[in-house]
Amino acid sequence: MRKRLAHLTLRVILIGSALSGKFAFSQDECLSCHEAIDDTNVVLVQQGIHFANGISCAGCHGGDATKEDMEEAMSEAAGFIGVPKGDGVSKVCAKCHSSAAIMVKQYNSTLPLDQMELLSSSVHGQLSTTGKERIAQCTTCHGGHGIVHSGDAASPVHALNVPKTCATCHSSAAYMHSYDPSLPIDQLEKYRGSNHGRRNANGDARAADCADCHGSHEILSAADVRSRVYATNIPSACGSCHADAKYMKGYGIPSDQLAKYSEGVHGEALLEKNDLGAPSCNDCHGNHGATPPGVASISKVCGTCHALNAELFSTSPHKDAFDRRKLPECETCHGYHDIVVASDKLLGIGEDAVCSWCHGDDPDSKGYRTAAMMRQRIDSLESMEGMAVARVNEAEQKGMEVSEAEFQLRSVREARLEARTKVHSFDEEQFLQVVGKGLEIASVVSVMANQAIDEYYFRRWGLGIATLIITALAVSLYLLVRRIERAQAAEKHTVAKQTELSD
Repeated sequence: MRKRLAHLTLRVILIGSALSGKFAFSQDECLSCHEAIDDTNVVLVQQGIHFANGISCAGCHGGDATKEDMEEAMSEAAGFIGVPKGDGVSKVCAKCHSSAAIMVKQYNSTLPLDQMELLSSSVHGQLSTTGKERIAQCTTCHGGHGIVHSGDAASPVHALNVPKTCATCHSSAAYMHSYDPSLPIDQLEKYRGSNHGRRNANGDARAADCADCHGSHEILSAADVRSRVYATNIPSACGSCHADAKYMKGYGIPSDQLAKYSEGVHGEALLEKNDLGAPSCNDCHGNHGATPPGVASISKVCGTCHALNAELFSTSPHKDAFDRRKLPECETCHGYHDIVVASDKLLGIGEDAVCSWCHGDDPDSKGYRTAAMMRQRIDSLESMEGMAVARVNEAEQKGMEVSEAEFQLRSVREARLEARTKVHSFDEEQFLQVVGKGLEIASVVSVMANQAIDEYYFRRWGLGIATLIITALAVSLYLLVRRIERAQAAEKHTVAKQTELSD
């Protein structure tokens, strides 16, 4: 009785729809037959968005849904293709979804028409392990008979369901490792532990999910420059939400992070200099497990790159002082997203120095004296290095051999950089030891350069004096030769005259 009632209800829906002009059919023998054999797909079809738009079984499987005779309805002449396999699934979908004549003109749809093209060029469009079809088809994510609008909570691609849908494949070790053994399979677990994931699990569809970061049909490898999650594209991807004040309203999060990051030293290196080694949003906040680093963990986050600085700070007197005052560590002095270049002006007691923020301007405080001393020694080392470089360059321009001096200059530069790092220890002895070494080597280099310059001038004066001596000798020799020639000529003249007189 219940089956007959359901069948009657379906007939009423179809006939009513046909009379209203919404559907293109007045009866559907496919649905009638499959409903009679208790095919659960009938219910799914009726709940789907395609059925709501007048597309039933024959729209995808082909055939003539008006024929009661099975052989006629499912004949090749009627265009019956049966259950699509492999890439044939997506081709059936694209038959409508890539056609403007159908999607726009017939259904007045605003859906993009390039989903198939995007899927084909995406990572999911690559060949599966069988080598005969794409990794994913349209139905892989959207489902088959029960496809509903992505805004419907029942849709596998609804914002609240996307993580679970993606995890169907991406959390399977056997499946994922058949494509790339290096790919992690714990993304969903990490995501559920992040701020984004927790909000998503609690029903916040506005929180970022897989598709918000990676895209949907157009998902590309993170190594592809066109990918949303390529290193230089990550800031704009995160900024699509976090730089939108209206979108972020209600979360209690500022929306100026992208602007600040772009102006900071990290953003400048990544976005302007295209340095892919520079940190982006995910390097500090994480990828799938994205969550803002807390006070207790910020040094660990920064320390992944700035390992020595973090280690020195952790054993410094500032560590305990910061903990007592509940101050975050690295960012207290260097900032958050708008991290400035760590120049020497941050050190000392000057107007731009961060030391004075806590130590004030009391000359009697140890912190004040230490900061002033460190800045003075750093400036001295930089000045000595500059003078040494200038003298070496002068010697080189004069053609002197200065390779050893240039090699020693590397040690001076290394000492200057190491001294800047040792600042984080706030240990005078460690700091002075490094600076002293740099000053000593800079002094030696200056002496070497001066000796080379002195040798150059010695050679110039020596050459000049030698030239004068040689010139004087040449002139003297010339005069002597001329004198001898004149004497010989006079003697010949005398002999000739005497001979003439004797004749």
